[in-house]
Amino acid sequence: MTRRKLLLALLALPAAGAGWFSWSRNRNPYYSGPPTDHFDGLRFFNPDHKWAKTPIETIRAIWLGDRVEWPESWPSPFWAAKPPARVEGSALRVTAVGHATHLIQAAGLNILTDPVWSERASPVGFAGPRRVVAPGIAFDDLPKIDVVLLSHNHYDHLDLDTLARIEKRDRPRVIVPLGNNAIIKANDPSSAAEAYDWGAVVPLEDGVTATLAPAYHWSARSVTDRRKALWCAYALDFGAAGRVYFGGDSGFGPGTIFRAAGEKLGPFRLAIIPIGAYEPRWFMGDQHMNPAEAVEAFKLLNAEAAIGCHWGVFRLTAEAIDAPAKDLATALDKAAIAPERFRALRPGEVWEAA
Repeated sequence: MTRRKLLLALLALPAAGAGWFSWSRNRNPYYSGPPTDHFDGLRFFNPDHKWAKTPIETIRAIWLGDRVEWPESWPSPFWAAKPPARVEGSALRVTAVGHATHLIQAAGLNILTDPVWSERASPVGFAGPRRVVAPGIAFDDLPKIDVVLLSHNHYDHLDLDTLARIEKRDRPRVIVPLGNNAIIKANDPSSAAEAYDWGAVVPLEDGVTATLAPAYHWSARSVTDRRKALWCAYALDFGAAGRVYFGGDSGFGPGTIFRAAGEKLGPFRLAIIPIGAYEPRWFMGDQHMNPAEAVEAFKLLNAEAAIGCHWGVFRLTAEAIDAPAKDLATALDKAAIAPERFRALRPGEVWEAA
């Protein structure tokens, strides 16, 4: 059976049990709470950027459209050196692990964003997007992790196997947007994942906070749970080490969320902004920024510097593996922004400031 025929067969499975599908579709297994300006009692949504794509459109864009081939392997030229145990004072150090995974070290804290060390970003180990480059830090070389920040539940961001490994080794605090704690605890009952809504300010250490901010995205782990768990970005305040924005995964939309974050939660010493998985635009534009939009978000965030992430690790969309970095360079030149201010990091590459 071809890959395309297999996908069509899998998507047709719920229809074979219409009663089950209807029941699953009309209940939320992750979160129960009163309606808000971004939750209707069943599903979450972006108030100023409402959009939806059908399963048929998904198949057309991801599986049936033309795609530039990726290499089977694309090793990073950067040596995956063992990070320091801690970074103190006003220093800030960020190591790109790959895709949306970063080790952020500041104010004596070690924070991981969307940690994925698995070989595939998939619900199964034998199929789905496979990494073409090793993680920028070997798992055993990680310092003790104090906090994990999760942006949403897509498989390239919420990797249950990796979370269980970190939990067993370090027992960190795990901060997630609403509903995602249920997914983690169903896999690992020992997890103490803490779930928060947009706008929540979470103390991490004396004088260090993480604020959950909106992102223009969505969530799903299967065909019946779309938008039943929340998604977010994070604004970190490290005191003397400055403020860091982690965008998770987001489209640009009307840009409102980036302007609001810059005005209310910034200014930022560093912004970590997704720049990949953006073609074809007719499908991806609502949920993923392209590099030109990422540059606009960078300006609205009022950030001194930025890291471009979410590219060059898992093949998710149609563009070439190196297109995000090339397109970012073009966008920065057009905007008259020095390239060193917004770097598209490869795994193992480090951004740091004293």
